[in-house]
Amino acid sequence: MARRVASPTSRGAPLDSWRRERRVVAKAEHLPKGPNPRFVVTSLPAGEIHARTLYEDVYCARGEVENRIKEQQLDMVADRTSAATLRANQLRLWFASFAYVLIEALRRIGLRFTQFATATCASIRLKLLKIGAQVRRSVRRIKVAMASACPFQTEYHLAYLYLKRAAAF
Repeated sequence: MARRVASPTSRGAPLDSWRRERRVVAKAEHLPKGPNPRFVVTSLPAGEIHARTLYEDVYCARGEVENRIKEQQLDMVADRTSAATLRANQLRLWFASFAYVLIEALRRIGLRFTQFATATCASIRLKLLKIGAQVRRSVRRIKVAMASACPFQTEYHLAYLYLKRAAAF
């Protein structure tokens, strides 16, 4: 049922201050921790988009984007802007964004069929990137030797194969 609601920016204007009717889509759910009600207010008419589609495909997708932003801020330290100059802070943000794009590509392409396919950037960084290895460089190649007790050797090998295959295309 659609109900007219005053605009939050109207500052006491009458209830018909909005040009379109709004409808409220509600999801009532009871979890083990207690009730978990959700509400979405929209101007889209019921005939244009079904309530379930609006909630699951539009509203929840927006939340997933916010999770990716939070992941970049927390795991890639993209919110650290404590340098003295604007340029230094901008450079830090670029580096954090670059790192996030690289790890996201690694997760999407190289780790897609592994246990890290849905891992956070922090998990990938801590379990796959922040480990000890011996790097030997010669004229023709670079060799990376990891300890034989490395717990994620299979994931490394699969990531290498998937990235190599993707580079061929």
